[in-house]
Amino acid sequence: MVLRIEDLDPRCADTRRAEQIMADLQWLGLDWDEGPIYQHDRLDLYRDSVAALEARGLVYPCFCTRAELHAASAPHASDGTPVYAGTCRNLTPEQIAEKMQLRPAAMRLRVPESGDPAGEISFTDRVYGPQSEKLAVECGDFLIQRSDGVFAYQLVVVVDDAEMGVTEIVRGNDLLPSVPRQIYLQRLLGYAQPSYAHVPMLVAPDGRRLSKRERDCDMGELKRVFGTPERLLGRLAGASGLTPDDTPRGAEQLIGLFSWDTLAEHAGDIVIDDGFFG
Repeated sequence: MVLRIEDLDPRCADTRRAEQIMADLQWLGLDWDEGPIYQHDRLDLYRDSVAALEARGLVYPCFCTRAELHAASAPHASDGTPVYAGTCRNLTPEQIAEKMQLRPAAMRLRVPESGDPAGEISFTDRVYGPQSEKLAVECGDFLIQRSDGVFAYQLVVVVDDAEMGVTEIVRGNDLLPSVPRQIYLQRLLGYAQPSYAHVPMLVAPDGRRLSKRERDCDMGELKRVFGTPERLLGRLAGASGLTPDDTPRGAEQLIGLFSWDTLAEHAGDIVIDDGFFG
């Protein structure tokens, strides 16, 4: 297991956050074989990847603001982002130069036209089964670098996974819609495709994702309530269907009880309410 600290966003630059994440992982009984590896140390890799795509005519500058994108009547992708309408796709060099005087550009990756087989991405998730997406219809040209220069998540995780030799990716099901974009990038950059497994999320009773902004419980609160990692892990294992009850168990004990098939049968999100703490 590789520990990667994804700290490109300026809001994540505080090293104390990474230290707290590592302390929480160790408290849970989760360790890693490589790392920590910080993305802020790998900027040259991301620049080289963007340059390689740009040299093939696959990248273009985009001047659309977030407000303009959300105000458009275009459909939205399954992850809630607007399907890009291609507003800046065919700007002339003169138009680009003019717009550059007004605002910095983001960089978008061209996806194949609708009907092109190269733009239909299919894969099988180990929990949610067969998935398929037509990029032009359900996604559109997507960002690989923001207008403030920060490299986009879709690009950096593809580069990092390949460079680090990652073969299995396990993450929350909120990121399931991003897989087709990442597979498309892998193919363009000549990388092997890893396997994917997206697992249920912890959500509030109203179905929203937990967040500090909404003052939901964090690891500090979970530690306070459960006291030991075994009690917390046992409750999670029972709630996800991996075990028949919530008997306290450590991470090492749960390895022998884990099953992708069982997780797939109980793939609904796990609600964190007062009953979870009872």
